[in-house]
Amino acid sequence: MTEDQILSLLSSNLLYVLLAVLLIIVILRAVKIVPQSEQFVVERFGRLHAVLKPGINMIVPFLDKVAHRISILERQLPTASQDAITKDNVLVQVETSVFYRITEPEKTVYRIRDVDAAIATTVAGIVRAEIGKMDLDEVQSNRNELIATIKELVEDAVDNWGIEVTRAEILDVNLDQATRDAMLQQLNAERARRAQVTEAEGQKRSVELNADAELYAAEQSAKARRVQADAEAYATSVVAAAIAENGLEAAQYQVALKQVEALNAMGNSPSSSTIVVPANALEAFGNAFNMLKGKT
Repeated sequence: MTEDQILSLLSSNLLYVLLAVLLIIVILRAVKIVPQSEQFVVERFGRLHAVLKPGINMIVPFLDKVAHRISILERQLPTASQDAITKDNVLVQVETSVFYRITEPEKTVYRIRDVDAAIATTVAGIVRAEIGKMDLDEVQSNRNELIATIKELVEDAVDNWGIEVTRAEILDVNLDQATRDAMLQQLNAERARRAQVTEAEGQKRSVELNADAELYAAEQSAKARRVQADAEAYATSVVAAAIAENGLEAAQYQVALKQVEALNAMGNSPSSSTIVVPANALEAFGNAFNMLKGKT
């Protein structure tokens, strides 16, 4: 083999090697493997050409280039603190935190420079505006509604940036010391008022119970008197019926019987040794004894 043939063979082999190397380079530049947590923004001649999704993608080597590698994982903004004035002119310091993720990288890349700063500024403005519409008590008691409103308004504001707001949180609402002291005094006054109201209600209830007890006792006494009156009326009617049936003699008999019983009781008394009876009573007792004898 001559020297020319050897040089020609080496030249052809070198060309094949260069072509193989070039082919490998072209393949490596054409094939792009995108991780699951990212998306690639591809530019062609400096302009947006495509957005590569996770997986294996193909581009045109030397014409296309991956200009931006965007993470689509959820992000959390650093906790921000901003001052706001409520509707009742109370200065509060609100601590907020926002979670978001990029859903359209082409908008995020070409429409906003600093995403975190832009979202933080938007959240601060919305928080101040919404708290300015509410009293301090409403801010404290309606925190969930306030968070939902802030999240909705932030979503509308960042929609053109290709961002989805996943969560918005109000971590704390702080007050200055003077306001805290005033609220503590108000709380103590409210507690004292409630205690007085409770005591007054207890006294009122006690009076009502006493009145109910007296009314019940009066009702029971009236019932007893009514029963006694009914009994006396019944006895009177029985006596009246006996007189009507047996005449005056039956009535005189009952009176004589009572007189004898009274005399017997007086005689049996241990403190009585002598009984003085009027003269006209003897005739009555005699009549009574005759009537009792006649009855027997």
